[in-house]
Amino acid sequence: MSRITFTRNSTRVLAVSAAFLVAAGAAGVAAASGEDVTRPAPAAEQQAKPREAAALTGTGKMFRKTTEDVTFTFDAHLAERHNGDPSKATGTFKFVHLDKPGGKGGWAKGRIDCLVTGGKVATTTGVITDTNIKEIKGGRVGFSVHDQGKNDRVGYSWGATGGPTGDKKLTKCNSAAPFEKLKKGTGDFHVTPWNPPYPEGN
Repeated sequence: MSRITFTRNSTRVLAVSAAFLVAAGAAGVAAASGEDVTRPAPAAEQQAKPREAAALTGTGKMFRKTTEDVTFTFDAHLAERHNGDPSKATGTFKFVHLDKPGGKGGWAKGRIDCLVTGGKVATTTGVITDTNIKEIKGGRVGFSVHDQGKNDRVGYSWGATGGPTGDKKLTKCNSAAPFEKLKKGTGDFHVTPWNPPYPEGN
C-alpha cells in the first residue's frame, strides 16, 4: 500500500517544460541584433555567485511497483546573511500523486519556511498555498532528502499517517526520515550543506 495517498478525485495535472524554447529564443534575438553570441561573457558575469548558507533543489519521481506517478520538486534556499536562522529560508515546493501518468490524483504546492541541511541530508518545511484538495490548503508539511547521487531518498511528514491533513501545528523543519527511493533515471536532488555558526570562547 502506498504511503502517499489522496482520497479525493482531481482534474488532470499537466506539466509542460519550455526551457529549451526560452534558450532558443534568446539566442535568436542575439543573432538578429548582430550580437556576437560566441564571444565569452565579461569577467564580471563569469564570477561565481556567493555561496548560499544551505540549499535543496531538484525534481524526482518516487519508485513504485504500481502505475502510480508520484513526483516531488524542491527549490529551497537559505541566504548566507541568514546563516544563523533556518526559518528565514525561502523558495517553493510541489508534490503530485496520480494513479497513473497523466491520470487522476492530488497535487499541492507552496512556499518554503524553514531549511536545515547537514552533509548531504536536508530537512525542510513549507505552507501549502495552492492545491486541488481544499482540506489541506494552508497547512504546513515537511520533507527530507538524502542526496546520494543517483540513489537519492525522500521522506515527508505524513509518511506514517497516509496523507497530508492540513495540520497547521507541525513545527518548522520537521519531517519523517528519507525512506522513499527515487525511480531510476527520473531525477536527482542536490543538497548544499549548512555550516551553522558555533559559539566561540574567550
